[in-house]
Amino acid sequence: MLKILAGAAALILVAGAASAEPVVYTWTGMGEKGTGGAKCPTYKMTIDVTVDNGEVKGRFQQEGRPERTFQTTLGKNGAIKTAAMVGGGGMMDVIGQIKEGDSKIKLDGYCIFEGKLTKKQ
Repeated sequence: MLKILAGAAALILVAGAASAEPVVYTWTGMGEKGTGGAKCPTYKMTIDVTVDNGEVKGRFQQEGRPERTFQTTLGKNGAIKTAAMVGGGGMMDVIGQIKEGDSKIKLDGYCIFEGKLTKKQ
């Protein structure tokens, strides 16, 4: 009987760990000069990143422009690295990390958008 209870308790713990709540991070800020030239510092971007069991889904939207997305998995030490399509067939590199107390994101392409991610409540 004790073995059955211990097994059931272990199963509940594993099931609970597998269904951990997704964590959402966000950043909003202005651009820095990239290949897009001098207008970059006037562009405002919002980036949201959701992490769910090692899967990373992101969305970003420059003010006045369509929303774009990216998807990847967490790499070693919480690393994020992928690319996202933007308008006109262009690409932006998505680079960052998700670590307790040190989460950050960088979109690098026509402009550079970079900053510290904060957890959404």
